[in-house]
Amino acid sequence: MEPINPSDFLATPAVEDWRLLSDGANAFFATASLAESVRLLEAIAAIPGIDEHPPAVDVRADGVTVRTVTFEPGFDGLSSRDLEVARAVSSAARALGCVADPSRLQSLLVIPGAPGGTDVLPFWRAALDYDQRPDSPDEDLVDPRGRSTPFWFERMKEARGGGGAIHLAVWLPPEQARARIDAALAAGGHIVRDDFAPSWWTLADAAGNEVDISSIEGRI
Repeated sequence: MEPINPSDFLATPAVEDWRLLSDGANAFFATASLAESVRLLEAIAAIPGIDEHPPAVDVRADGVTVRTVTFEPGFDGLSSRDLEVARAVSSAARALGCVADPSRLQSLLVIPGAPGGTDVLPFWRAALDYDQRPDSPDEDLVDPRGRSTPFWFERMKEARGGGGAIHLAVWLPPEQARARIDAALAAGGHIVRDDFAPSWWTLADAAGNEVDISSIEGRI
């Protein structure tokens, strides 16, 4: 595995389908049906050696989104493996007549703000059950399952105009909610509202950014 910088990745032939977003190299291939999307997924799964560096694949009836990025001890970014995967996936898509549409791509990064910046990071790590990003552990949290939105922590000199703050909702199976609440409280959070428990509890970090620990319990 060799690290590769973004400009070198984009300058490599046969990666025209791909765009670099906050979470790695991404491509969207349009399809006419769910069955066609599944055929593309099967073609990706059949790429020789793909299990050694499998991409994240999202399959929908109107297309397939593919993301590749490298996570190694002490490294989080693009590598030669991602370049190989990107070119192989594009080749598989072309063979099936699936056309890339970069206009369908998007990624999301959540940025909680606090006067102390990373002082609230432990709370969010516990509330989300995330890991600290290996190459920037004091600034970034990432989902170890590779599914949910990453977080970056902003040090703010003063509150935003209007006094607003971030408010998120994390949905869990009911049997996991209490343990997640306890972990967030132990990491420096506090309960703001529990009027709607057990459907959800609203917790906050030291800067007032809020998160609902939510489940289906009490709603049905």
